[in-house]
Amino acid sequence: MTDKLQEILMDLQCELVAERNLVNPDQLTWVQYDILNTLRSGTAKPSLLSQQLGITRTKLSKSLVALREMNYVEQSPNISDRREMDTKLTDNGRQFLASVSKKHTELLARAQQVWNLDEQQHFIESADKLIRLLREERQKNAE
Repeated sequence: MTDKLQEILMDLQCELVAERNLVNPDQLTWVQYDILNTLRSGTAKPSLLSQQLGITRTKLSKSLVALREMNYVEQSPNISDRREMDTKLTDNGRQFLASVSKKHTELLARAQQVWNLDEQQHFIESADKLIRLLREERQKNAE
């Protein structure tokens, strides 16, 4: 059972990466995509982004430079602490995420074709449990 679970998790990760690559014309890295996805909910400071994503400030800074060069994000000094920068999506960044969202909708339609409602609910609960565990561990390691 353990071997099969590991094999399925690896295969699922590979398939999701392949699906992501179909809508990634600028060849964004995983980190760059994750930054954009995190900024979908609004403006954030780099210190918060590095904590949420579980990456070093140096790695985040390099990724933000590339995203600014692609015109996907913009930064401005934070009003309350001028040493910090507020980072937000540009229109190009939002358009990129919209194209990815369209691909996610297509993936949802395929999942609904192969899973009945009970299977969908079971997947949601199981995946959510694993996602929460992974995020909590990453946040603890970042502290």
